[in-house]
Amino acid sequence: MPETPAIEVAHLVKSYAGVTAVNDITFRVGRGEILGFLGPNGAGKSTTMRILTGYLPATSGCVHICGVPVASQPNEAKRHIGYMPENNPLPEDMRVSEYLYFRGRLKEIARRQLGPRIDEVLELCDLKRVRHKIIGQLSKGFRQRVGIAEAILAEPPVIIMDEPTIGLDPHQILIVRDLIASLRGRMTVIISSHILPEIEMTCDRVLIINQGRVVAQGTPADLRREVLGHSTYQLELAGDLSTLPPVLAALEPTLQIRTQGEPDADGFRRITLTTERDAELGEPLLRALAPPAFRLRALSRAHPTLEDVFLAATRRSWDVTTAELRKK
Repeated sequence: MPETPAIEVAHLVKSYAGVTAVNDITFRVGRGEILGFLGPNGAGKSTTMRILTGYLPATSGCVHICGVPVASQPNEAKRHIGYMPENNPLPEDMRVSEYLYFRGRLKEIARRQLGPRIDEVLELCDLKRVRHKIIGQLSKGFRQRVGIAEAILAEPPVIIMDEPTIGLDPHQILIVRDLIASLRGRMTVIISSHILPEIEMTCDRVLIINQGRVVAQGTPADLRREVLGHSTYQLELAGDLSTLPPVLAALEPTLQIRTQGEPDADGFRRITLTTERDAELGEPLLRALAPPAFRLRALSRAHPTLEDVFLAATRRSWDVTTAELRKK
């Protein structure tokens, strides 16, 4: 019998006064998996996260957390979730250890277990040196780590974090990223962020939404193939370029010249090639473009970033929406 997903969302819809913020979203997240949840401002990310955590009712559709339906059993579902909202609100007049003890008791952690567990999360989140500090006196980075410590305190199977690295400097982002990565395999994590390199380095899979709809989902590598559909090579080449197209076609039928620059003082041009083939073509290109017909000075394969995928996927969804509106 297949394992129940940690998170299962089916045909989720949320409307406000006739405006659809979340439009028929469906996805699953496996146990121990880290999912990056991406979308432009206003795409419906925070609304979806609030519905997952039971803080906001859906208009229609269903959400299950570890098999528990959120709509009909919100309190039971919340016992399986650690939630860190955007701009994490913390009591500024409490000390770190006091706050974690207070939250631990609310989460029904037994008194005899709570002290050792607080020590564990303070160690994990590198907060031991500030455990007696007043939260309002902490830096933004430390406050974010207090929020993560609170979210994982009761060891819930599901962690949901909305923009956990917002407002942090590069060093603080690195600490939070490593902290989230350390949860892999132990807890299921959904993380929303605008810092796409962090998502790419931290997450197993990515889900991109736009205008309330899922526009792409999969591993970063799968999304590059699905959304961009091509590999790109950059060349610096000299020779009779009129003979280049048949040489490329013989090597790989989908290889095409995308851009071609002006020759420099030595006769070399910068050329961009694209191909639908994902396999590495660097060595075959070196052999095919050898002297005397050509002189190849540089060859590199461009690796699209998650930002390239994100921009292409959202742009494609806007184009589809525009085309649908024109038909009406």
